Amino acid sequence: MSTAAGLDVTLVRNATLLATVGGTTFLVDPLFAEQGALPPIDNTPNDRDNPLVPMPDVDLSHDAVVVTHRHPDHFDDAARERLDADVPLYCQPAEAGAFAEDGFTNVRPVADEASFEGVTLHRTPGRHGHGGLAEQMGPVSGFVFEGEETLYLAGDTVWYEPVAETLARFAPDAVVLNGGAARFNQGEPITMGVNDVAAVREATDAAVAVVHMEAINHCLLSREELRAATEDVLVPEDGERIGF
Repeated sequence: MSTAAGLDVTLVRNATLLATVGGTTFLVDPLFAEQGALPPIDNTPNDRDNPLVPMPDVDLSHDAVVVTHRHPDHFDDAARERLDADVPLYCQPAEAGAFAEDGFTNVRPVADEASFEGVTLHRTPGRHGHGGLAEQMGPVSGFVFEGEETLYLAGDTVWYEPVAETLARFAPDAVVLNGGAARFNQGEPITMGVNDVAAVREATDAAVAVVHMEAINHCLLSREELRAATEDVLVPEDGERIGF
């Protein structure tokens, strides 16, 4: 497994990350709601209010924001209210208008790639589930952050060929996956489970970490279960700096 000493990534909670590449810090997928302030996701095996856990005590200072998609566990009303309106905000092109309507004045949709403070951001494909359910979930993206080292945040996707192609194209030093095997009462999981994570681990020499766990009611795979079922995979706790 390779290491990426120049990358600094902290899991805040769920998919909210602070990713520092080349001295530039990106706040990814901000979910700022207080514990239990949001309703449960419908049509799931339980009705626990979200988020399931409190925000950890983490310094959220950042230079720019990246939102992989606007599902409420990745960008919520609390984040909309707390973020500076003029923060550089990178997003999918299809969602740029919604951020502008929210009052953000420096929205930077990424069709393919963009540059910020010496870091190149590449938007990458994602498939949020399987079959027709993936279509219903709408468009999602991952992002590759390319500086002196390269970080791949896969976003809300399952393992499929474009993820393998992204790994091969960019040869990242570190990979962060959204796990939890989130699911509804019908159909297959819509985020990565044990087999998806194992496939990524097999496909790359990069350091691999898994987040998006134990914070939202439809994420049913626990950290303990994932650690027991995989090897050479980092599964950080909320508030933990990921030791790539």
